[in-house]
Amino acid sequence: MNKKSVKDIDVRGKKVLVRCDFNVPMKDGVITDENRIEGALPTIKYLLDNGAKVTLCSHMGKPHSIFSKEVKLNKKDKKKVEAGETTVEAIVEKAKKDEPKKLTLAPVAKRLSELTGGKVIFAADVIGPDAKAKRSALKNGEAVLLENLRFHWEEEGKDEAFCKELAFDAEIYVNDAFGTAHRSHASTAAIVEYGIVKTAVCGFLIEKELSVMAATLENPPRPFVAILGGAKVADKLNVISNLLEKCDTLIIGGGMAYTFLKAKGYEVGESLLDEEKIGYCKEMMEKAEKLGKELVLPIDTVVTSHFPDPIDAAIETQTVPSNKIPADKMGMDIGEKTRKLYAEKVSGAKAVIWNGPMGVFENPTLAKGTIAVAQALADVYGKCTTIIGGGDSAAAVQQLGFADKVTHISTGGGASLELFEGKVLPGIACLNDK
Repeated sequence: MNKKSVKDIDVRGKKVLVRCDFNVPMKDGVITDENRIEGALPTIKYLLDNGAKVTLCSHMGKPHSIFSKEVKLNKKDKKKVEAGETTVEAIVEKAKKDEPKKLTLAPVAKRLSELTGGKVIFAADVIGPDAKAKRSALKNGEAVLLENLRFHWEEEGKDEAFCKELAFDAEIYVNDAFGTAHRSHASTAAIVEYGIVKTAVCGFLIEKELSVMAATLENPPRPFVAILGGAKVADKLNVISNLLEKCDTLIIGGGMAYTFLKAKGYEVGESLLDEEKIGYCKEMMEKAEKLGKELVLPIDTVVTSHFPDPIDAAIETQTVPSNKIPADKMGMDIGEKTRKLYAEKVSGAKAVIWNGPMGVFENPTLAKGTIAVAQALADVYGKCTTIIGGGDSAAAVQQLGFADKVTHISTGGGASLELFEGKVLPGIACLNDK
């Protein structure tokens, strides 16, 4: 994936359209986590400092259920309509008034303006008169952020006419939104795929994803250890199969481990189980043996009698061998012996990728397995390439205070997983090769 970046082209005086990921958490119109904004700043500042005329665009949330070609109601609204409490038309009208207020990118533009010394302004629409007027008036070293792309169904629909309006006068396209690079939407790939903008490069965020994560997956240092956790086997079918072909050791934890344990013939009590994937787990264990790869499962398990409610509530636990989970208990984390085993596997690695927590990490009592894996990666920091593949594992590492002790934390959950699967990401494939 040897793609051109913003540093490989001349941007001075050029009109540049940049796809960012500003889908930040908000509460009452206030940004509660600025990580994605801070992540985009190096690319934005580089373009501004080098005299580009910059148009920034991003989605926020999922307003497309209302702003879509065909209205799709959520379950709650469907029930209200079925009960005769309201109508589809009334729900749509209310949403069209409320959604723009809740999912506007105006607060992001305000924060970007503060962080760039007033160089970023906001356009109240995407392809309307405000956007076009402000884009046309940009001077070198100035930027405008467009309103939420998903206020237009054409964004996800890859509508060619919308792509032309979005590209408007852009001479250069920059994708710096790795979190949406696996989506083939208007702003993530289609404007290049249709040939509307021919110069297409990556920003610094995507460049780092490619130089660290993609490069490690393509040509990993050995031994290469992959750690997969999370809830369901079904979520990571192709990831498991692809990583077995690339890594030397595959460690399984989290809820998905119980389907593997069941495939070994163990009883798993009330633990999370993908009944339909037991056969698949057997196939993967056979594949590992055939390829001479090590597939490591928990040897002991922390069990409880019920799921904590609320999720961070105090809860009684006991630790049992993984082949002796009681019928009335559910596995919620890896046990102490497994933590030591997994840490040993990591200690001798030259490259480690990790996606998915080892247990219910949101609960202090059930976070020990996830903490142990994070600590194991921190212990080899500087001696080993350590990559966190987005999603819950990235959140866990940051919440637990290990973010500065890993080589790279991916900015994309779904995109990271598809990269792990060996898939081509549309938002990267469309970019110019070096």
